[in-house]
Amino acid sequence: MGDVLKKHLILFVIGACLAFQANAQSVPLTLIKTIEMPDVPQGPYSDHLAVDLQGHRLFATPQAQKSVQVIDFTTGKLLHTITGIENPHSVLYRQDLNQIYVTDGGAGLLRIYSGNDYKSIKTIDHLPDADSIGYDPVTKYLYVTNGGKGAGLDHAFLTVLDTTTATRLDDIKLPTLSPEAMAMESSGPRIYVDLMDRNQVAVVDRQKRELVTIWSITKCKKNIAAGLDEADHRLYVGCRDTETSGTIDVVDTQTGKELDTLPIGGWVDYIAYDPASQRIYASCGAPVPDGGHLYVYRADNEGHYKLLAKVPTAPRAKTALFVPEIGRIYVSVPHYEKKARVLVYQIQ
Repeated sequence: MGDVLKKHLILFVIGACLAFQANAQSVPLTLIKTIEMPDVPQGPYSDHLAVDLQGHRLFATPQAQKSVQVIDFTTGKLLHTITGIENPHSVLYRQDLNQIYVTDGGAGLLRIYSGNDYKSIKTIDHLPDADSIGYDPVTKYLYVTNGGKGAGLDHAFLTVLDTTTATRLDDIKLPTLSPEAMAMESSGPRIYVDLMDRNQVAVVDRQKRELVTIWSITKCKKNIAAGLDEADHRLYVGCRDTETSGTIDVVDTQTGKELDTLPIGGWVDYIAYDPASQRIYASCGAPVPDGGHLYVYRADNEGHYKLLAKVPTAPRAKTALFVPEIGRIYVSVPHYEKKARVLVYQIQ
């Protein structure tokens, strides 16, 4: 082989290696596992997830099965199925008490189960159409949206519950027929709650337990998801503009001003912000033929946003869970076009 040919070959190999490395670095998420949720009837919805990191347990809510499935997220094995839940929406696992908290919108309850034998410990009632939750790990208070149109009311509530004593503390009235997701400050007292029917965000002071102000969302429609960059004062409001398209409305939490819009797919139902990588993850469960996707944006310190990837998931895969401690995102998929399952993505 001549010297010139050798040089060209070496340059080709180096170029190919660099291209492969650049491509690997540009892919922010890799699908590493698919966990089947067995015996789930066909149905269009599966709702929110939670994890027990020490016990390696994933809690999923296949609504067509009216249950919470407890899965070993290391092996993918089904450990237990908690049945008898009319319409499971959101799940919280409290490690120190080894207890599981589930909102049941159908029965209008918060159901509390033992993490040892999965038996019912207590229910808290008068939570009609109970849905989204927010948790304060300092006070151990749980905030639950309930009421509204699904409960036959012309208003809704953000109910404050003490998970230590399993008691109701307060009900904060919200002027909406459709309360949806919330985002909660950790260093401040505010909770931001989507008021979907009004295209607004309610700002609640959880120390005063009162509604402080309401911001209008004018850049998109049907705001249903929320993520928070607390350090940079950015609220990411996810909207379902159409069946196949949506928007993230970027709102300044100091002023309520809308700063930017980021295009995403249809049927968004979960947004998370990772301050370590400055990434925004939005799970969108658009139906067939478009199918679901995880949208990954990166924010810089000057308020600019770049779409890093549009990662395929599955039709109706609208809910997800970002677990920064293990660098994974779990996406819940209902039994819609295929069997119910959880898609596991490793963050690169």
